[in-house]
Amino acid sequence: MQKALARAGLGSRRMAEILIEAGRVTIDGRVAELGNRVDADTQEIRVDGKLVPAAPSAVYFLLNKPPGVITTADDPQGRPTVVEMIDTEVRIFPV
Repeated sequence: MQKALARAGLGSRRMAEILIEAGRVTIDGRVAELGNRVDADTQEIRVDGKLVPAAPSAVYFLLNKPPGVITTADDPQGRPTVVEMIDTEVRIFPV
């Protein structure tokens, strides 16, 4: 359950545990409990009454990174990152 919520972009698995423990997550209309197993493709998962979409399939990008661009999602020093170069709505995990 926690992995499904994390893959859907709702935060870390630990954050998902907090949501479940607070009774804010339902599976097919029943309040979820830690340890519940879920099939995000066939079961309806809701958080605070809002439907959680199934996580999209993995998409891979190959990028010829120009000099000066760093391989990270965010840089506190303000340098350009590879994430800024890719115009997409999916979550990006640079490696």
